[in-house]
Amino acid sequence: MTMAIHPIDFRYGTPEMRAVWDEENRFACIVTAEAALAYSEGVHGLIPDDAAREIGEKAGLARLERAKVIEDEIHHDMMAIVRAIAEVCGDAGRWVHYGATSNDILDTATGLQIRESLDLLEGKLKLLLAVLLRRSEETKALVCAGRTHGQIGVPTTYGLRFAIWASEVGRHLERLGQLRPRAAVGQMTGAVGTQAAMGESGPRVMATMMERLGLASVDVSNQLVQRDRYAEYFMFCANVATTLDKIGLEIRMMQRSEIGELEEAFGARQVGSSTMPHKRNPIKSEQVCGLARIVRACVEPALQNNLLWDERDLTNSSAERVLFPEASVLTDHILQVMIRVLDGLVIREENIRRNLNLLHGVNMAESVMIELTKRGMDRQTAHEIVRVASMRALAEEKPLAEILSGNAPVVALCSRGELESLLVADRYIGTAVSQVTNVIEKLSPLTK
Repeated sequence: MTMAIHPIDFRYGTPEMRAVWDEENRFACIVTAEAALAYSEGVHGLIPDDAAREIGEKAGLARLERAKVIEDEIHHDMMAIVRAIAEVCGDAGRWVHYGATSNDILDTATGLQIRESLDLLEGKLKLLLAVLLRRSEETKALVCAGRTHGQIGVPTTYGLRFAIWASEVGRHLERLGQLRPRAAVGQMTGAVGTQAAMGESGPRVMATMMERLGLASVDVSNQLVQRDRYAEYFMFCANVATTLDKIGLEIRMMQRSEIGELEEAFGARQVGSSTMPHKRNPIKSEQVCGLARIVRACVEPALQNNLLWDERDLTNSSAERVLFPEASVLTDHILQVMIRVLDGLVIREENIRRNLNLLHGVNMAESVMIELTKRGMDRQTAHEIVRVASMRALAEEKPLAEILSGNAPVVALCSRGELESLLVADRYIGTAVSQVTNVIEKLSPLTK
């Protein structure tokens, strides 16, 4: 019995994305590309019409297992598939792969797989966006402590946080739409890109073939599709993974025991630790953050794959056999994990309120400074007065309003009651709610 080695075979990944990059689908895409080539060459008179029809009808009868047997004999994967197809096509088999080089078919097949992969990623990005927008709406007025440098600052809202993530996902959907015609491409340009074997019909053959496959055509190439296109695909996956990493990191930080504002859903029978029975760990967010590192690590070799000798060498091939399934399957996987995490995310409003009031008003110092300036105090003077008062309030563990009410220049402009009003966090969230509303209105159509 063969045992799985790579975790994407048994632990990570959705069945639908694994299916895009498995051996059977790879083989099927190659066969599809060969059939489309024969169709196009029949249309443009390079091969007999009856041969083109027979290849189109019978190529799908070729089997991966037979191609593997042939490959064991000849040690050339693409030629083994060509022979496997030719065997099932009778006399028409002599025309299979006519005028093509290996990467005309292999790269075109990759274009088909990239298209399938992007379709799946687009669907999950839309689901993620929908969850984020729902969470934005639910929490648009939920005031919480804003933090910069890990320190509590002026208030924000959880709705604004979710909306910021939603806006980023919206940009990923925009990027995907721009990426698709650049990355999901095919070619039929021959041994070094000159289309010499097809003569003047070359451009028409390629155009008809790609139209039949629903792919864009390269403008120009050598023996292969230039890998800047694929590098962009991997950078897109890395960009999406990094957004998920960022969300996961925030959830993990907010689930720290001493903060406790957010919490991953925890099953009734779920175990948090093999030795500490009380633990409720953010393991899904941690998984997302860990696997995002692997996706990002695919970018450097993908860029190096664009550095090939002359019209081509083979250094890209072995790397891409690993990179495409890893980056695609893991990106799709962590998208699905994060959708579920956000959908079931527990929000602890009592802890949010506790942390918001943790500093007894010191985090609202900006509000006082702004108001003092409005009422006539020099802005820099107001900043220094409030800064010194804040440091004292922290050192003495006293409310900022109490410290400021003992400062004559401040009291001359603001009463104690007014100071206390200025230090109410819920009154200092600016346009946060309307910003969230605008984001929801703008991005909701993208979820369809």
